[in-house]
Amino acid sequence: MTTETPIATALTKSQIQEEILDSIDEELEMEFDDSRLDALIERGMAAAEHPDLDRHFYFKELIRLQKELVKLQDWVVHKKLKVVVLFEGRDAAGKGGVIKRITQRLNPRTCRVVALSAPTEREKSQWYFQRYIQHLPAAGEIVLFDRSWYNRAGVERVMGFCTEDQVEEFYQTVPDFERMIIGSGIILIKYWFSITDEEQNLRFMMRIHDPLKQWKLSPMDLESRSRWEFYTKAKEDMLARTHTPESRWWVVDAVDKKRARLNCIHHLLAQIPHEEVPHEMPVLPPRVHNPDYLRNPVPEELHVPSVY
Repeated sequence: MTTETPIATALTKSQIQEEILDSIDEELEMEFDDSRLDALIERGMAAAEHPDLDRHFYFKELIRLQKELVKLQDWVVHKKLKVVVLFEGRDAAGKGGVIKRITQRLNPRTCRVVALSAPTEREKSQWYFQRYIQHLPAAGEIVLFDRSWYNRAGVERVMGFCTEDQVEEFYQTVPDFERMIIGSGIILIKYWFSITDEEQNLRFMMRIHDPLKQWKLSPMDLESRSRWEFYTKAKEDMLARTHTPESRWWVVDAVDKKRARLNCIHHLLAQIPHEEVPHEMPVLPPRVHNPDYLRNPVPEELHVPSVY
């Protein structure tokens, strides 16, 4: 008779604590602006004897890099550049986390994320790359693909959603496809997020036991655990056959989430030489007061209840 292994025995207390702190950090990153974060740290969150010291450095460096991302965004718009960044990797490798940090302070009209669902029956009958082409950027845009056309070389191949002949056709055509889009003026950058077997197991276990993250764990994610070695072989084939001088791959060591985010953003900034675009300081016009204007009270039933 088999018994279920409790999470406490499967994971160390330090691993659980680190995952909980990371979840808290995600909320802090999304909610705190620079001044409030500085004030919080000054009140003692970054005591030397506590691991928060590393979090202090992480926050400060993340904000510094995000400021540089804003400069890059302005440069892309100013120079009418077209940028595509692909994020690939195993399930729970941290692709979504770094994408969130890249877009966190950027204009969604300039920088947008593409995360396509499974193809429809109509899309399955189209040229494989067709549904991705419509999402490519126009001048002055950055497009981040949370998974991309490399699904064919990864999840579709491993899960049996395509034939080996279709995989081979993909490998024959993808270099030409990428040369075409690069030739059209698009800057193409490809990242593979690499994690260990043990780290993926940890992150899946945390998702299973965290009600706020259970939605991230799909039946396909669970199936992928039993096919770890198949994914490894597929990844090795993909990197070997699609790493070209025109369109190379960059591998991000993603076992440490925070270092992976900082390293990836730092590297991304270096791939697109940019300068600060000068801006005139906005001038707020004076408020015009019309003596005939009468503001009507908002009916009480329209108000959201003040619970907090």
